[in-house]
Amino acid sequence: MAEVAAAVAIGWGMQAAGWVASPVISDLYKKASSYLGFDASEKLSELQPNILLLERVIGAVEESPYRPRLEGLYSNLKSAFYEAEEILDDVEYYRLEKIQDDRLKAKVVGPSHRLKQIWSAVKSSPLKHKCHFLSQESGMPKVKLKKKLDRVEEVINDACKVLELMNLPSTSGANQSHVAAESRGSVTTSRPLSKIIGRDEDCVKIVEMLHEKEKHDQPNSNTAPCYSVVGIHGIGGSGKSTLAQLVCAREKKDSHFDLVMWVHVSQHFSVRTILMEIFEAATGTLCTEFKNRDTLQDKLEEKLRGRRFLLVLDDVWYNIRDITQSENLQQILSPLKAGEAGSKILVTSRTEDALLALGTVKQRCIPISVLDEDVFCSLLMNYALHGVPVDDNARRTLEDIGKEIAKKLKRSPLAARIVGGQLRIRQNVEFWRSVRNRDLLNETTGALWWSYHHLCEQVKRCFAFCSIFPRRHLLERDELVKLWTAEGFARCTSEGEEMEDVCREYFDELVSASFLQLKAKKDPRENDYYLVHDLLHDLAEKAAGSDCFRIINSFKEEKFLTVEVPPNVRHIFVWTYDEELLTKKIYQLYNLRTLIIGDGFSLQSVGERVLECIFQSLRKLRVLIITSSSCMNIDFPLDVAVPSSIDQLRHLRYLAFRTGINYFTVIRMILPATLSKLYHMQILDSGSNKVVFSSCEDICSLVHLRHVVCFNDLEIPTISRLTSLRTMPAFNARKEQGYELRQLGNLNKLRGQLWIRGLENIESRTEALEANLVGKEGLDTLKLSWKRVDVTPESQAQVLEGLCPPKDLESLTIEGYKCPRYPSWMHNGGPKHVNHLELSHCTKPGPELGGFCAHLRELTIEWCSWDALPDYMEHMTSLQTLHIMHCNNIRLLPALPQSLEYFKLRTKNEVLLSSCRTAGDPDWQKIKHIPYFTEWAARWAQQCGRKRSAPLWVFLLVDQGFSHAGHDGA
Repeated sequence: MAEVAAAVAIGWGMQAAGWVASPVISDLYKKASSYLGFDASEKLSELQPNILLLERVIGAVEESPYRPRLEGLYSNLKSAFYEAEEILDDVEYYRLEKIQDDRLKAKVVGPSHRLKQIWSAVKSSPLKHKCHFLSQESGMPKVKLKKKLDRVEEVINDACKVLELMNLPSTSGANQSHVAAESRGSVTTSRPLSKIIGRDEDCVKIVEMLHEKEKHDQPNSNTAPCYSVVGIHGIGGSGKSTLAQLVCAREKKDSHFDLVMWVHVSQHFSVRTILMEIFEAATGTLCTEFKNRDTLQDKLEEKLRGRRFLLVLDDVWYNIRDITQSENLQQILSPLKAGEAGSKILVTSRTEDALLALGTVKQRCIPISVLDEDVFCSLLMNYALHGVPVDDNARRTLEDIGKEIAKKLKRSPLAARIVGGQLRIRQNVEFWRSVRNRDLLNETTGALWWSYHHLCEQVKRCFAFCSIFPRRHLLERDELVKLWTAEGFARCTSEGEEMEDVCREYFDELVSASFLQLKAKKDPRENDYYLVHDLLHDLAEKAAGSDCFRIINSFKEEKFLTVEVPPNVRHIFVWTYDEELLTKKIYQLYNLRTLIIGDGFSLQSVGERVLECIFQSLRKLRVLIITSSSCMNIDFPLDVAVPSSIDQLRHLRYLAFRTGINYFTVIRMILPATLSKLYHMQILDSGSNKVVFSSCEDICSLVHLRHVVCFNDLEIPTISRLTSLRTMPAFNARKEQGYELRQLGNLNKLRGQLWIRGLENIESRTEALEANLVGKEGLDTLKLSWKRVDVTPESQAQVLEGLCPPKDLESLTIEGYKCPRYPSWMHNGGPKHVNHLELSHCTKPGPELGGFCAHLRELTIEWCSWDALPDYMEHMTSLQTLHIMHCNNIRLLPALPQSLEYFKLRTKNEVLLSSCRTAGDPDWQKIKHIPYFTEWAARWAQQCGRKRSAPLWVFLLVDQGFSHAGHDGA
């Protein structure tokens, strides 16, 4: 049971000591020192020995009689840290308020050098060389901050005094390494277990990859390596090594490879030791005589020369931040170049990054599959009952209990092996029932805790935060990144580093280590969603402790008021809006930082009184998200007013009032002028609602605003001052002051998509150039729109010429463009990677557009009065999707590229539709290489001898409402 003890010890230790050992304590003192005027490095050097002591004794506290006292100290430390962090937030708030006051004073007397100084300070990073902006009258309690820092120091020192009394041997680090060794698991070999269940399909898939012939598998090829790499990655205990053993066993029986070798790498390895093990695996003899590594490498190359080999590198660990590890892995691969072409390396690792570092291409990084529930139950029963003499009646009873046990193990193969081994010892109902009632998670997740332990501290915080969401909740990368950024989880390590970019790296690290897993798609056009495996969700809950809590209530059930909410909780998710629940359970949680209400039915039900109570009671909120269902009630109010007391939420970073799409009414979210006092605000999201500011005068004081998500364009004058802005729905260019196109000029952090309307108000190329679109390198989607008004084509051509997008643009839409001459940047000096082009209400382009379209994968032409499509479409050899929508004058199709996979035609032109339906017709000949796949088209296709089972689609739709039941794309 050593493994069990290790799991429990690490489990408790990680949730407790993370706050002590992490860099956040250092950051806290460094930021505070700039305000309080003390030497942070000196203070940290005093605390460092005690911090290290606390870190080293984590694993030894579990069975200690001092544990209750230490747990109280850790809890106090965390509370002290939170409070100090909030006071620092106040420091920054008062700094920004002072800057805003100075700006308003300068505005009274007109533009001046002083105003420029103020805005220069606003745009630079917070708390660096700005303390002179704080006056003694600012109201910032310096004494209070000093007391909180003293409290942090006091708790650390008190905890260390208790640890000294305990006289633990682990203070030398011995116990820590023991825990690590126990939880990491034993060294593996190539020999599989007697019976492996549920991995046959995965094995076949990997064997096929190992037998694939590479392009460079040519005798005269001297540049490419003789081998390629296939990788298996997944969380600890998920069965990676077992699958590799199954593959290895099959390859030993096959004659495809001349040599099959297995080497266990592990986290800490020596290059020389691994090379010696490869040599021993290749020769079958001990490697003791080569003390020089160069000699060892030469001899290994000699043994591998001319032989096609399979080398399994099992349990490879990799830290993307440690360049030494990458160099060591490359040194291991160096002698393998002597092998025969067609050799392969099979790697297992907990992270995808390790596979990529060894040269695996993305398509050959195989995530370990999750076993089906029935298969997993069979696996558990195999460990527990295989070969055990039990009579049929007893076996049936045990199997029924085993099914219940299997559900608690969350389909972890390691857990099945551990628990199955325990069940095998005693085949009696009482014992099996006692096992069923135990906390099996703590007893079986040592490997997971070990993997979790090796994440950096901030990545741990991000992962633990995921426990706020319900099991199997679909997670989006950008949403998680925004949440983590708003919570302050990012730790920037270099000047100019963006918080969201750092959090995106955290996300990628969690995906690489399989803590977040990509949901399988039924349709490749679906968005990417991620899941937390049930076993890992339990791990996240343990790691979060009392910080995170969720209430999965339902309007169909009784009031969910019996739930006990931890009084010191910081983050809460409520599945369904319930005013009584908020009143009795949540308004009293004064330290709450996150409140997410998953389904509020309607913003009408979340009334002004409820919002008023939230604003007055939960003043430490950083994230407030209220999501309501779509409401089809025609009487739904047009306006929803947010109370002016929102300015009480001075720590707020993320505000969202989301409503599902309402086809009857546009809901206007009226935000009060006091919103301009929320200087920390980063994200403003109204979903499909329209945002209306009751006063736009000071909205630009939200200098940290990064994202605005709303239904319509922003009505914010002088938006150029919001230089932190990264996403905005649309910009409506107007001729009046403060809304000119040049307002976009300085917003170079914009990324994602941007829709520019009102281009009919722009008259020259010079005006268009002032938008500086080419400098907005983060944009990937751009839409440019002219209204159908009296604008000359030549004027449009000049404006479009000046709107050159950034070079990495992926999608471009042009609407209302009436000039047949398209800009020069489309074929010289503009974006090179555009894969989607949409032309709406546009004049037919000339032949110069052909070069720009050569690399397109998707083309949409809609509401255009063209009499024909361009003749050069046949040469668009990358085109996969073509949409022709409401272009009713087109009567004939040009030759279409053979690459086309999806063609959607929506028209009232019966001539074109008829020719596409008639076998042998010229238009039918042009599209016959694209199989039709609708119920109606299938009948027509059968008459023409076409195969119904063809995988690609063409939809022919008629405006009069032809029925195509059961086809999503129609």
